Amino acid sequence: MDSTTQTPVKKNPKKANLLDHHSIKSLLDESVTEIVTSKGYPEDVRLSNIRLLIGSIIIAIALVAQFYKKEFPANRDFLIGCILIIHTKEKNAILFTYPPEGSFNSTGLVVSSKLPRFSDMYTLTVESADPKSISARPKVEFTKSVTKWFAKDGVLVEGLFWKDVEALVNDYAKEHKKSK
Repeated sequence: MDSTTQTPVKKNPKKANLLDHHSIKSLLDESVTEIVTSKGYPEDVRLSNIRLLIGSIIIAIALVAQFYKKEFPANRDFLIGCILIIHTKEKNAILFTYPPEGSFNSTGLVVSSKLPRFSDMYTLTVESADPKSISARPKVEFTKSVTKWFAKDGVLVEGLFWKDVEALVNDYAKEHKKSK
């Protein structure tokens, strides 16, 4: 028996509830993060930490608004202010990265996604973290039906999804020739 022969690692398939668009989007977003980081783009967690801090502040504001001493008509302006702060929190960005090691590019990526309610069309966008930088490239995106990537039982066909996301990242990373 040859001890150098390795048995393939059995990987659990990624499965989503096909009736829940939040489950589908979450699974796709996790996979996108995995794919982009495997392409050599290290994740920039500073903005994620800021988002967690903002979320904590919003929770504190909601608690204050809930237990504010004045009754509704008197605290109307305060509640409007709380609502405006809460609505500024969420964006579609799912991943912020640094540029890959050894790259001449000085900016990382911002990867964002959308999956509207009652729609099967998933939009993935890759753009520069600093759009005003000289090394920033034009944003690229695709919109495809999630039915292309899921089997009937809700299992993600990772090979197909991986290929699509990898092609999008490669399309962003390729040199764009300037027209004369």
